[in-house]
Amino acid sequence: MKQGENRIASVPPAARTVEDWRAELAAKIAWFTGDKERLVTAVPGVTLVRRTAPTAPCTGTYMPSVIVVAQGRKRVDLGRTTFFYDSTRFLLTSLDLPIVSQVVEASRTRPLLAMCLQLEIPMVRELLNREDVTVAAAQANASAMVTGAVTAEMLNACCRLVDLMAHPGDIPFLSGQIQREIVYRLLRGPEGARLRAIATTGDQSQRTARAIAWIRDNYARAVRVEELAEMAGMGVSTLHHHFRLLTHMSPLQYQKQLRLQTARGRMLLDGVDASTVAFEVGYESVSQFNREYSRLYGQPPMRDIRALRESSAVSLHVA
Repeated sequence: MKQGENRIASVPPAARTVEDWRAELAAKIAWFTGDKERLVTAVPGVTLVRRTAPTAPCTGTYMPSVIVVAQGRKRVDLGRTTFFYDSTRFLLTSLDLPIVSQVVEASRTRPLLAMCLQLEIPMVRELLNREDVTVAAAQANASAMVTGAVTAEMLNACCRLVDLMAHPGDIPFLSGQIQREIVYRLLRGPEGARLRAIATTGDQSQRTARAIAWIRDNYARAVRVEELAEMAGMGVSTLHHHFRLLTHMSPLQYQKQLRLQTARGRMLLDGVDASTVAFEVGYESVSQFNREYSRLYGQPPMRDIRALRESSAVSLHVA
């Protein structure tokens, strides 16, 4: 990293290009991760990722976050919609979303290197309450997941955030300030309208988000769409419409994804058998659980778990 840093350091910050900042961020991520694939850092909300080969599709849940890739390329499937993001485009997620992700470009000589910053919605609201922060209105058909062009300013802030790992004493004082800058830059860009809609009380997206949060916290309970609509202060058809726009799924499909992902994690990591976990996550019959699990993962539960263990695959991850 030091050679790369010395080369880039010779260029004044104001004169650095997107490519300069991208190279610096890649060098810092590579330095701090070492041979680790995933590093949860001491900087609140920041995770670094390094992958040296493409991966099989992995299920997981993306929380409100921005993922900036300094090197490599990833694919994320949300419902039937596919997003690609790489060193030129970040991925912004404004709600908890069950996804299938996959590293599509990575090698030992050019590993995938990425930084994931978990977003705090109260911080988003704090910035939106400032009169000097203007954000474009969200499009009516906007999704809760979007990609956007990476800028030199954003990469600069990401570099400074990762740099705090080398100066732990500065983390309590500077990490919040730099994260606010990143959120500010997201809000000022065209993709920031999605964050604004989710964070603004009374907006239909924010009300739909309440229903989504209820399912997330109560995925094992029976869901009545009428109750969700009442909770969100909407009609049933309006809730369905906005739910699909945000998540690319219906409420029941969203719940099913959460149930099956949780069940897979319990079987893989805790050794729970399929019959037990089926009732744990809310299924009324083991046969229905086996059928829906096979439809999502391509094979019955125990065969799938055995294959994951034999391949040392990890089914749940963040970035």
